[in-house]
Amino acid sequence: MNTRRVSRDGTALLRRLREPAPPRPEQCGLCGHDLPAGHRHLVDVEERALACTCTACGLLFRQPGAAGGRYRAVPDRYLSDPDGELDEQAWSVLGVPVGTVFLFRNAVLDRLLAFYPGPAGATESELDQEAWERALGASRLAAALEPDVEALLLRRAEGRVESFLVPIDVCYELVGRLRRCWHGFDGGAEARAELDAYFGQLAVRARPLRAEVTA
Repeated sequence: MNTRRVSRDGTALLRRLREPAPPRPEQCGLCGHDLPAGHRHLVDVEERALACTCTACGLLFRQPGAAGGRYRAVPDRYLSDPDGELDEQAWSVLGVPVGTVFLFRNAVLDRLLAFYPGPAGATESELDQEAWERALGASRLAAALEPDVEALLLRRAEGRVESFLVPIDVCYELVGRLRRCWHGFDGGAEARAELDAYFGQLAVRARPLRAEVTA
């Protein structure tokens, strides 16, 4: 009896060792509680990093007067400006060497930054203020950006430039998705298909800026 019991237990142990352990849920960076999928984020402006947050902790940083500290809540707005699309000239002025980029202002460094997705993640480049003004000075989306927590996500494709104002964590999510499917110098067909699908979803989700202003 003991031998059979040990054998069954041993078989169960081997099975557990072969099977991958279930992934542990992410935890709130402030209180340590487990988080569901689709949770919100804070920006740690000192470390220039994202911190996962639970609903309760996130609400603390969405209250009036909460801005200006170390952590800032990432908003949940997606905007487009059908009347203010960028053109090829604006893209050339920005000097973006690839087809996709996200741009934001870092308040601590007081600099405009650009990040390009690629096989190694996101490559950082500092933007020239004059180039920003020439390319985006008339952009209502650029004027509406909140520093550190929102970005302009741009894509040049088929002779036009798609542009959206999005939460900053969305941009890093896209970088991660592209990194997993990137092949060759320009990403390859799989990465282009991922971009097509992602920007298609943004086009459906984004509210026209004029609606946001009058709401």
